[in-house]
Amino acid sequence: MIYPSIDKLLLHVDSKYRLVHVVAERSNEIQEKENLQMPKNDYVSTKNIGRALEEVEKDLIKIK
Repeated sequence: MIYPSIDKLLLHVDSKYRLVHVVAERSNEIQEKENLQMPKNDYVSTKNIGRALEEVEKDLIKIK
């Protein structure tokens, strides 16, 4: 099962396409700058794309 679920993520984002765009940008930012918004141990995922999804779910990324 994928964490976090798409249903939970769509409560924070208006479309799947915007979600993909925002998460891709955030994942690249994590990879380049290595800055996380939560302590490393608080993430369920070990990969940057999963971490970006978790940040969206926890409202750490504000989507305009």
